This record gives sequence, C-alpha cells and structure tokens, in this order.
Amino acid sequence: MAAQGQAPGRNFGSSDVLVDELFATTQRLRAFVDGRLREHGASVSRLRTLRVLARAGEPLRMRDLAELVGNAPRTTTTIVDSLERDGLVERVRHPEDRRAFLLTLTEEGIRRHREAEELDREALAAATGTLEPAEREQLRALLARIRTAVGEEASAAGTDG
Repeated sequence: MAAQGQAPGRNFGSSDVLVDELFATTQRLRAFVDGRLREHGASVSRLRTLRVLARAGEPLRMRDLAELVGNAPRTTTTIVDSLERDGLVERVRHPEDRRAFLLTLTEEGIRRHREAEELDREALAAATGTLEPAEREQLRALLARIRTAVGEEASAAGTDG
C-alpha cells in the first residue's frame, strides 16, 4: 500500500510527491492508451508520427519530423521504417536536394491515422471520463501554472521552456 499522497507502486525519488504522482499518472495514461492502440496494430509512438505527418500539410524531411515529434532522429527513423514496411508512409526524393528524401502518408496511412486518432480519443475519454467539466478546467489551469513556472525558470536559465 502506498503512503498517503504517494503514487501507488511508484517511488521516483523526487523531492516532491506531486511530481511523482504526475509522472506516474502520465506513465499509466500512456500505457493505457498504448494498450488500446496495440489491440489494433498501432501504438502511441506510431500515432504521434502519423499525426505530425498528417497535420504538416506537406512532406517532411526526417530531421524535421524528428524535431516535431520530439524524438531522437534514430528513434524516428526506426518508427518511419516500420511505418514504411506497413505501407503507411513513403519516402519520395526531395525535388531540390538529391541526397534527401521527404516523408508523406500513403492513402492507407491516412486511413490508419484516422482510425488510430479515434481509438486515442476513445481511450482518453475513458481515462478522463470520471472528471466533471469544472474539474477538467481546474486541472488544466493548475497544470498550465506549473508549465508557466517551469517555462519562466527555463527562460531565466537560458534553456528552452
């Protein structure tokens, strides 16, 4: 049994139990959504990559995709290779740089992206469905305050926020 206020089954060793609970909640949400997506041959990582490609409005270079997704380039390459093997993404020659390729969704990739987005929405609705609208807004406001404080500290230290 976890100590009062401590995330069950988790001890991240931070000096703030709230941070531990935020981390545990995020990890549990990701595992929950990933489980729902995996039942249909998808994953959170693949969905994030498909989502960025779908919303970009134009084909992307691998390095730009990696930056937008927030992954290391090697991780993005591994995900894209898998998506390409499954016929969801294709590499096309860059029209101005013969060494570069651009990434774009195939028709099947567009279809699978839409399906995965719906599964994601359903899973997240199930996960957050116990919160009343006012509680959702309160939680969003509190999280925004934390992000703002961290952003201000990061800016003061000369790093990205």
